Amino acid sequence: MPVDEPHRIVCRLDELLSERGMTLTALAEQIGVTIVNLSVLKNQRAKAVRFSTLTAICQALDCQPGDLFVLGD
Repeated sequence: MPVDEPHRIVCRLDELLSERGMTLTALAEQIGVTIVNLSVLKNQRAKAVRFSTLTAICQALDCQPGDLFVLGD
């Protein structure tokens, strides 16, 4: 796949937040990341994610990276 093609990684942040009864605002406050940055991730617009951010999200949501990201069609 050429680099300029859209990626197929889908972020399930919205689903995980819903399952846990947590808001994006609460998650942002808990992990120290702006709502805007989490929103970019949640809305499939992120081109990258830092491992430190991924670790913080997974700890806060008690999940694994594979729960947060899946390969889409």
